[in-house]
Amino acid sequence: MSSFSSSSPFNWESQEKSRTNLIKKVRSFETAYTSEDGRTMPEDYEEGIGLLKPNNNMPTSFVPDYSFSSNANLLNVTEATEMLEHTPQTTKETKETINKRPFRWKQWFTKNTVPEGTPRRIYVNKPEMNEQQHFMTNAVSTAKYNLFTFLPKFLYEEFSKSANIFFLFISGIQQIPNISPTSRYTTLVPLVIVLLITAVKEVIEDFGVHKSDSELNARKCKVYDGSRFIEKPWRQIKVGDICRVDNAQFFPADLILLSSSEPEGLCYIETSNLDGEVNLKIKQALPVTATMVSPAQLATFEGMIESEQPNNRLYNYDGTLTTKDEDGNTKRFPLDPNMLLLRGAQLRNTSWIYGIVIFTGHETKLMLNSSKKPTKASNVTRKTNRNILYLFAMLVTMSVLCSIGNYVTSTRDGANLDYVGVPITQLGKEVGYNILTFMILFNSFIPISLMVTMEIVKYIQSTMIDNDLDIYYDKTDTPAVARSSSLIEELGQIEYVFSDKTGTLTCNEMEFRQCSIAGLSYASHPDPDKRPTSDDDAHGQFSFEQLEEHLQTSQHKHIINEFLTSLMTCHTVIPETENGTIIYQASSPDESALVKGASEVFGYKFVARRPHSIHCIRKGTEEEYQILNVCEFNSTRKRMSVVLRGPDGKIKLYCKGADTVILERLAKGSNPFVSATLSHLEDYACEGLRTLCFAMREISNEEYTEWSVMYDKAATTLVNRADELDHVAEMIEKDMFLLGATAIEDKLQDGVPDTIHTLQEANIKVWVLTGDRQETAINIGYSCKLLTEDMELVVCNEEDQISTKKFLQERLGQLSAQMQQDPLALVIEGRSLTFALEKDVEKTFYDLATQCKAVICCRVSPLQKALVVKLVKKFSKSILLAIGDGANDVSMIQAAHVGVGISGVEGLQAARSADFAISQFRFLRKLLLVHGAWAYQRLSKMIFFYFYKNVAMYLTQFWYAIFNGFSGQTLYESWTMSCFNVFFTFLPPMAIGVFDQFTSARLLDKYPQMYTLGQRNEFFNQKRFWGWIFNAVYHSAMLYFLGMAAFADDSVFTNGHSGGQWWVGTTIFTATLATILWKAALITDIWTKYTFIAIPGSMVIWFIFLPLVSYVGPLLPVDIFMEYYGIIPELFGNINYWLFFIIVPLMCVLRDYLWKYVKRMYRPQSYHYIQEIQKYNLPDYRPRMDRFRRAVNKVRKIQRLKQSRGFAFAQNDNDQSRLIRMYDTTRQKPSG
Repeated sequence: MSSFSSSSPFNWESQEKSRTNLIKKVRSFETAYTSEDGRTMPEDYEEGIGLLKPNNNMPTSFVPDYSFSSNANLLNVTEATEMLEHTPQTTKETKETINKRPFRWKQWFTKNTVPEGTPRRIYVNKPEMNEQQHFMTNAVSTAKYNLFTFLPKFLYEEFSKSANIFFLFISGIQQIPNISPTSRYTTLVPLVIVLLITAVKEVIEDFGVHKSDSELNARKCKVYDGSRFIEKPWRQIKVGDICRVDNAQFFPADLILLSSSEPEGLCYIETSNLDGEVNLKIKQALPVTATMVSPAQLATFEGMIESEQPNNRLYNYDGTLTTKDEDGNTKRFPLDPNMLLLRGAQLRNTSWIYGIVIFTGHETKLMLNSSKKPTKASNVTRKTNRNILYLFAMLVTMSVLCSIGNYVTSTRDGANLDYVGVPITQLGKEVGYNILTFMILFNSFIPISLMVTMEIVKYIQSTMIDNDLDIYYDKTDTPAVARSSSLIEELGQIEYVFSDKTGTLTCNEMEFRQCSIAGLSYASHPDPDKRPTSDDDAHGQFSFEQLEEHLQTSQHKHIINEFLTSLMTCHTVIPETENGTIIYQASSPDESALVKGASEVFGYKFVARRPHSIHCIRKGTEEEYQILNVCEFNSTRKRMSVVLRGPDGKIKLYCKGADTVILERLAKGSNPFVSATLSHLEDYACEGLRTLCFAMREISNEEYTEWSVMYDKAATTLVNRADELDHVAEMIEKDMFLLGATAIEDKLQDGVPDTIHTLQEANIKVWVLTGDRQETAINIGYSCKLLTEDMELVVCNEEDQISTKKFLQERLGQLSAQMQQDPLALVIEGRSLTFALEKDVEKTFYDLATQCKAVICCRVSPLQKALVVKLVKKFSKSILLAIGDGANDVSMIQAAHVGVGISGVEGLQAARSADFAISQFRFLRKLLLVHGAWAYQRLSKMIFFYFYKNVAMYLTQFWYAIFNGFSGQTLYESWTMSCFNVFFTFLPPMAIGVFDQFTSARLLDKYPQMYTLGQRNEFFNQKRFWGWIFNAVYHSAMLYFLGMAAFADDSVFTNGHSGGQWWVGTTIFTATLATILWKAALITDIWTKYTFIAIPGSMVIWFIFLPLVSYVGPLLPVDIFMEYYGIIPELFGNINYWLFFIIVPLMCVLRDYLWKYVKRMYRPQSYHYIQEIQKYNLPDYRPRMDRFRRAVNKVRKIQRLKQSRGFAFAQNDNDQSRLIRMYDTTRQKPSG
């Protein structure tokens, strides 16, 4: 029988009633005071080792605060990213995100609100009680639409466009009897077709997102059903379920850790998807649940969790578990972030864990940190809508003028117009109707097909990106994907790139590349230019194979042995054996790389760890080292040491750390290799490698006995224990001998340095926003060429708002006073960034940051990334791009104008929320410089040409109105007018928009400075718009008035017949079409077979259409095309028709050709030169100053490296000593 039977003194109902008054929280994380890293909790707890530190002052009676804010009565600071606004915790954004629930009828009619301070109660192994609370499902949706929201959302977006509102208005007034001079459906039907095509495109794009969501929701996870674990898809996981997650799997929801395969319920997790940090975090279960390591033990587990309500604070959690302890007494145990496993994180180096679900779906902290997917519109689209408004104003003006002209004509000549049937007294009333009539007549002045043509062109351009083999990654079989074709032209106008570091710039892999031992440098792949001239050449570079020889033959072989032994022993790595292979678990990727290098490259293998010893195999010989003490790494000490007793019985201290702290602790006068090692460190740092120095000393038994007493005393003190331990460590970390140094490569993705350099040449500013530590971020900045040797680093690490504001103002003042010569790079830490984003400081921060050549924000949380992007967007009109790979980058990606996700690796949620997805950062180069530049230039030209052709065609109707008494009579046959945009001029804009190239991809990549044309809006600005409009007005006037002059007496036939309206109108239409097509040919930069089909082919279509409708039209049962009856012989057999068709278009386009000639010859722009280089295949002459600049940069690099030699180490500041003593890897682990 269950220990929680109804007869038990533990009664749920009475317990719940007794908790109506929740009192002050005793042990919770005060979010009003951030930790030193800019987060909202102490770093110990953030790194996940808080429970490993005993807290004797912690009260046994733990009463948490369950309100949405961890501290309801304190200053409301929800996150280091909330800009310290004094607002209630439940922000509008958070509410919107929480409300993104799956469809449930009850929720449509009732509002499910939770009173403040009310906890979420989750019953263990009682699914029926949890079902009654109607918790949210675990299915997530990041799509823009669903079945119910598609129609209203789509119509709202489409009718927020000026053109669609106008055509809806025209369609409406066409239904009024006796108003429209055309059919009542001539505008409505094209509008519906345009909306349908756009809707299909939206559905196709959103279907891809739904498909990705479905794949995510269909992932499998093992869920406990009361007796065993069964596999279920993620979407079926519910609050209260107990899940089993195996190694390398992602957590399907927010879980509380119950137990694991590791001692005392420990587990490692990787949170790079959440905060960008590569070092592993450690979580630990409550002791009362850590012993439940089998399904049978879980069957006896009952209790209740009282949890805080869902919120977006990644690093805070408060709750209690009420259950029975070992003695059978009911107790409440505190739950804190140390036991919280967040959705999006990954289990690492741990065989399995059991966890109970507390938050699901859109209520998980990951999803609450992901803002709602916004609706983005490109800059070109916004300007196009504005230009349509200008055309609308012109159309209204024309309609009003024509209506007034009609009124004046009717008033003046009323006696001669009695056949019209409008009494003089009704003329005033007719003015309003006439305005509507002329608006319908001129409505094609605004091109209805422009929007759908833009959508088609963008879609085709996006497929070109999808099928580009240059940005296809064959290793993962991942092509680029344009998820949102509506933003494709934005890629050609980017001025800021905001990039994540981990997984975006780097591969998240550490590799042991080089080392310095006894003054000699060794490398895995030696530089041929540094071939050593002798066996003791300190300036040469030996191979790792030669190191093996030196280990046997060198006079310093004992030093080499000690160095390799220190790699093998001085660490906190835990080895695990899987299928005969040793896997090294390490919270620090640096340590893992060093131990793996010593094992695989040099044969110094670390094979097992026990609570007080480690087992190693050194060159085939098994050895055991007794671990006496561990002096841990922290950000202040910048080093770690181990004191161990070797197989020979000697006690030795091995120490590793930053060169600055190691060098000052060396023995005086007995370290001959310091100078050579420092020189090697500078070389390593020049290559962007992460460096560590290694030193040692032998300790006598007497000295160790005396020191260990002081160490034990410091380890058990209750006051300032950490400081006391650091002080004791100082006493033994002295008089050391320098063994050498290591160089680890935080492996960059291929082509990252070249890509960043090229983007900077294109005047694109690159900002790196990372959750990693400052030293690591700076190191990577130099590796990827974001930071260069001639830059001065401005490092902001201030601890409060006042000092942050003062620091930023002082540096900005120096810039303003022109006291700064070298370019600047700003490095700001997360805590300082919190204050920099305050209302009274943000403008200063923005002004300083935008004047720096590079910006690195480190230790930032996901929402801080989004806030930085929004800050630049707020004060700048620049187009911003954000690129990342993890869930922590989603908010930043959605906040930017263009979001790019790195795809191809499992668990990378950013690609699902992004507008474009690529698999490597280097592909961003072609995506922007080539596809972006082409798309922007093509669309700009196509849109302006569209405006031009419609204005040129339909303005001739306005000129004709002047001659027909403003009667509303058309110059052209009505179906011919309807076919103008659909058949006769549909292909040229398509050809321009899809195939035109103002220069080749090779030259765009070779000359990245060309990209600035898009940043300056060179191809799409108001000056160009009005230039095209005035050109269209000029052409229309030339065509119409020359036609009227040529056919003024209407005697164009030798037999005395007159031409008539339709003959003249068809002739002018032919000439107008020829002029428009000739203009298209003039602006085309590259001719392909499709261009030939589109431009001359459109003229052919007209000459096929005209005879066809002339002869077939009258035979149809419906009276259409009667105006063309018998016109073909009169047209094609008349020399005047052909002369007008050839001469007038030539006269129109001649001015354009001369203007183009003058611009290219006397006012050339940069792309004109590049076009000539391409045409004549001219060689590229680079300035010889480059060699001089490189020499100067090398000198500056050496000067900088004397101050910083590349130290970076990602070890956590936590109780590693206690952690490693929990492990005995020789024992069998529970299978779960």
